Amino acid sequence: MPSSDPSSTSPGDNPNRFGALSVSSFRYYWSGNLILLLGMQMQRIAVGWEIWKRTQSAAALAWIGLVGVLPTILLTLVVGHVADRFDRKAIIGVTSLVLAAAAVGLAVVSYDQGPILATYGFLLASGIARAFQRPAQQALVPVIVPPETLFNAITLNSSAFQIATAVGPALGGVIIAVGGTAPVYLVQAVAAVVCFVLLFGVRGRNAAARGQVATLQTLMAGVVFVFRNQVLLGALALDLFAVLLGGATALFPIYAESILHVGATGLGWMETAQAVGALAMAFWLASRPAMERSGATMLWAVAGFGLATIVFGISRWFGLSLAMLFLVGAFDNISVVVRQTLIQMLTPDEMRGRVSAVNSMFIGTSNDLGAVESGLVASFTTPTISVVAGGCGTIVVVALAAVIWPKLRRYGRLDGRAPETRENPLPVEAQ
Repeated sequence: MPSSDPSSTSPGDNPNRFGALSVSSFRYYWSGNLILLLGMQMQRIAVGWEIWKRTQSAAALAWIGLVGVLPTILLTLVVGHVADRFDRKAIIGVTSLVLAAAAVGLAVVSYDQGPILATYGFLLASGIARAFQRPAQQALVPVIVPPETLFNAITLNSSAFQIATAVGPALGGVIIAVGGTAPVYLVQAVAAVVCFVLLFGVRGRNAAARGQVATLQTLMAGVVFVFRNQVLLGALALDLFAVLLGGATALFPIYAESILHVGATGLGWMETAQAVGALAMAFWLASRPAMERSGATMLWAVAGFGLATIVFGISRWFGLSLAMLFLVGAFDNISVVVRQTLIQMLTPDEMRGRVSAVNSMFIGTSNDLGAVESGLVASFTTPTISVVAGGCGTIVVVALAAVIWPKLRRYGRLDGRAPETRENPLPVEAQ
């Protein structure tokens, strides 16, 4: 996978609204990532279905999430260092092949009705591969597109995830209905291999610190950098606590069955409404110029997320509930795009892997912890109180963030051209 400066093929100030797609390297990367994400969403549905059918145990389903999130938590410092020391395209390629091998293993276990423990083993392998892959993916994007298209590229990346979230489970369900779960795993294996092949079309600068030796100081450098940068720390903390408090997804089955009385079909529409809202916002953002007041926009978006969550919590009309979930997804996507762009803009390339790993840990764990928080509050009170209180808590978090991190509130144009923010910069040896 040879490297060259993407500026030679960049569109510069191309008036094309989807300017990042004018860069051939990004088209290869984006296509491979979309295909891989589709396969992973299909696999997610298949794994849940198979384990439930074979065990009829809610605890067995809980282990799926635990196996998936543990590698991200335990390996955060290691995977970030690896993404900054080694070729990021190579990391994505190798981990894609590991994902393909794990999917084949899942297919064999499914076809032979092998032990459930083996299924968890292959899921753990997938979780480890994804823990290494995500920071490398996030840190690669800024070096394959010119700075002026970075916001557009990250927005399009977000749209790829939302497309996969909206389409993948439906495709997986159709395949399961026709041929069972094993074919779904094989589709994921093919998707991972296709992602690997498309990487050969990606060209970009690779400024990773190849000679860097792993020490506690270098492993912790990403964490230290985030905590010394008011804008990054504010953006990460805002998203972390907003999802932790305002996430109502875990209570959707209760709302569908006992509050809105729409059953399993309505539950599917609720999941889809949120994904469609996020996807619509991602495409709208990708077609617009870079944000001029990105910090304030992020704060207002998270406040809107909290308000829409409150209305959803008290709604007893299914149409209104779907509309609020659409807005929840749309507002959440604004926050995601701003946060991801700030991380890549304000972090030196030699540290992007480690900072991206910190981001993955913050945001990845917040979804699971948010589900625990929502469930516990609902068990002691009611589902409605849990959701409404979470939305109110999110708005409170926005107000606190605006006061605690004024530099985030005042942050301006989001186009990749802003100077790098290095508050209390780290010593060279720590980078």
